[in-house]
This record gives sequence, C-alpha cells and structure tokens, in this order.
Amino acid sequence: MYLPRHFQAYELVPPEIFASRKDKSFELIDERVLITLDTLRDTFGPCTVNDWHWDGRFEQSGLRTADAPEFSPTSQHTFGRAMDCKFKEHPAADIRDQVIRNRLLFPYITFMEDDVDWFHFDVRNGQRIVLWSPVTQQSQLV
Repeated sequence: MYLPRHFQAYELVPPEIFASRKDKSFELIDERVLITLDTLRDTFGPCTVNDWHWDGRFEQSGLRTADAPEFSPTSQHTFGRAMDCKFKEHPAADIRDQVIRNRLLFPYITFMEDDVDWFHFDVRNGQRIVLWSPVTQQSQLV
C-alpha cells in the first residue's frame, strides 16, 4: 500500500471516517490518487484538500460520503479516485495547464474540472485527459 509523503489521512477523508479508521483511511483512497498527490505537491508546493482538522470548512474535498450535499453515487470522490486541491502558490488554471503540458509527469490523471477555483483531478479509467466544465457542461479531450 502506498503511503503519501506529504499528506495525512485526515486531510483526505471526512471527520467521521477518520474518527473510525484513523490511518486505515488510506485504504479507501486509490493508490494512483495518493501517488499523484505527492507528485503535485513536489511540483507545485503546498496544497490543501480537506482542512477540517484545523477548523477549516472543507470536509468532503477528498473521499465523499453519502451525507455530503455534493454527494453523487457515481462521483469519483465516492470511490476515493478524486481530489479537489487548493494550492497555496498557484491558481488552479495554472495547475491544469501545467498538467496538460507535462502529461508524462502525471500519468494517472484522466479527468480535470475547468472553470473552477480549485484543482479537481481524478483517475477514472481512460487513456487521455478529459477536461470538463461544470459551468458550460462541455468537455474536451486534451
């Protein structure tokens, strides 16, 4: 099992999951996501997924549970295959551009959201990156 170098389990799961599973929470996150998170952090610096542990407002930006307002039974978040990252030093649009330009550095990313202030990526089955906008509901292969 891959354990990320830069993230603790409580940063990737909601509080109730962490309370019951502690570090076993990593078992619920796809290994490709964990590897990608470390690569993103190494490349772009500090980022936050969930910050509830520090009295923040984000609880469901990683693994998403059925009680979340944004829950969808088919969301990649539900299966531990998606993260919404907020980078300290780079806007999300720049991260998306760099991932597209440096595809070999991020081999597991197959989906990103566009037109949002956070960097959503996931590792769903696919050969190329799909860039999808929740604003326009349009997608494109990149």
